[in-house]
Amino acid sequence: MLPGLVVPPAGLPQVQKGDLCAIALLGNRAPVAVGVAAMSTAEMLTSGLKGRGFSVLHTYQDHLWRSGDKSSPPSLAPLALDPPDLSEEKESVQADPALQGDLRRLTLEGEEENGEVQRMCEEKSLSEASEDPSVRDLNPDPTDSKTLQEQMDELVQRCFLHALKCQVRKADLPLLTSTFLGSHMLSCCPEGRQLDIKKSSYKKLSKFLQHMQQEQIIQVKELSKGVESIVAVDWKHPRITSFVIAEPSPTSQTIQEGSREQPYHPPDIKSLYCVPASMTLLFQESGHKKGSILEGGEVRMIIINYVKRNDLVDADNKNLVKLDPILCDCILEKNEQHTVMKLPWDSLLTRCLEKLQPVYQVTFPGQEPIVKKGRICPIDITLAQRASNKKVTVVRNLEAYGLDPCSVAAILQQRCQASATVTPAPGAKDSLQVQIQGNQVHHLSRLLLEEYQLPRKHIQGLEKAPKPGKKK
Repeated sequence: MLPGLVVPPAGLPQVQKGDLCAIALLGNRAPVAVGVAAMSTAEMLTSGLKGRGFSVLHTYQDHLWRSGDKSSPPSLAPLALDPPDLSEEKESVQADPALQGDLRRLTLEGEEENGEVQRMCEEKSLSEASEDPSVRDLNPDPTDSKTLQEQMDELVQRCFLHALKCQVRKADLPLLTSTFLGSHMLSCCPEGRQLDIKKSSYKKLSKFLQHMQQEQIIQVKELSKGVESIVAVDWKHPRITSFVIAEPSPTSQTIQEGSREQPYHPPDIKSLYCVPASMTLLFQESGHKKGSILEGGEVRMIIINYVKRNDLVDADNKNLVKLDPILCDCILEKNEQHTVMKLPWDSLLTRCLEKLQPVYQVTFPGQEPIVKKGRICPIDITLAQRASNKKVTVVRNLEAYGLDPCSVAAILQQRCQASATVTPAPGAKDSLQVQIQGNQVHHLSRLLLEEYQLPRKHIQGLEKAPKPGKKK
């Protein structure tokens, strides 16, 4: 995905759509994947480096690699401390017999997790959500002599104190430690920084909170088996009272506001109906033909007008409608043609709607409506058991609602402090699914329902959230 692309000082190399490209991770010039450019360099720049840039054909540790000698990529040091110049890279490619040909080098910002290079979308989400400290400094100040781990320790403590001072109140207690991290500490992380406890000396949230408990800032208890909560906070503790929240400068604030992505707004979704060939005689009197798209209210009005115009209301019972030949052909089944002569109004309207072809209309803010056949698939949340006997949460159909699976994976990885990957959805063309370790349905519910404001009827699987007191 293009948002994970590192642009070298010399700019992107000139590639055309369909060109074969070598893909490498930042910090090592050895390719870890081979793919085909999905667009030209000019199109990449025009898109603002958004969207799918390459279709991957072969990656390190995929099935093709496993059928070979299973060797690891060599470690080739960068040609310079900064992201390498592409003109120098081309020379090195030509000098390496294994990489000769039309391959043009493009460096992607990514990392290896559990010894396996993730797919392109995952590289994007991982680079945004938890970049490797060896790749990008946590502190942009080059004069800072602290190690990257020490800088992360400071960031963890800073977010901890900021959350207690500004967000958590006595009424919030007891507060689940996972909620404290996901809803409070992460939101206090300064713009442009990434909070990742695994890259601090504490490694785990529970260990960090134990340190804070030893300093008598908070008190943590296991209120139910396996689930820890913060039950008390000493807001008069010197570390909280003396903590000062640094205000961003007006210049940096303007830059941050200008570069911040637009907030997500859910689409307006309507269920509509399409007139099939078998129903055209019924609708042609009202000026509609095969393929006409109608709302449910329009369909009901057309049927009511047709009945009244043709004097089909039963004289003895106004709740019944006499069926003329056109209604018989359009509404009734073959075995009913000579047995059913009248129908109640509600049955007539229901049967008519069932005979029409379902379509739906999706309208995103500021865009033209999109009409598609069938019924919109809900966002599907399922739990799966892996060979290691660990649960993973799988989310599908995010794209139908204008959600980028890579961005959702990055958010979940940050909030849940768990590994998240993006892979092709089985049996679905050009669709991706998000997989995240553990039962994370609760986090998904908050994200989709409360933050993204998606209607509950368009999400299935929310009932699979872990019950209070149970481990994920």
